[in-house]
Amino acid sequence: MKPKKIPYEKYKEIYSLVPRITVEVLIIENDSILLTKRSITPAKGFWHTPGGAVLKGEKLEETVRRVAKEEVGLDIKIEKFADYIEYESFKEYFGHDISFAFVCKKKNTKQQVKLDDNADDYKFFSKLPAKMIPEQRKIINTLGIR
Repeated sequence: MKPKKIPYEKYKEIYSLVPRITVEVLIIENDSILLTKRSITPAKGFWHTPGGAVLKGEKLEETVRRVAKEEVGLDIKIEKFADYIEYESFKEYFGHDISFAFVCKKKNTKQQVKLDDNADDYKFFSKLPAKMIPEQRKIINTLGIR
């Protein structure tokens, strides 16, 4: 059975009480990382990695593939688990977020990014922009991208 998303109000209610488990999709190409510019809260206007919540019954790697497809329109190959992030930034929005970050590559290098409504711009960065989520910057730095 395919995991389902829950209504937003229920989502907010649940995650005000318990930690939220998410994934970060670190798509690397030619020593650069794909970041999207958020068009929604939290962190509107900040550059960030595609990411999203794990749905009930969904395995982490399934979530990584789903999020990559939904947020940036890419079919990806998971290379490795990078690390986890415990978010402090934007805590007032979701509370306690714990995210698992995976290094990925596009399955087909000719694929083009297609953004959903979470972002209004994207770019592959070899040098990270100033305005980005600090916890994501820290983990990307461990990959050698500064």
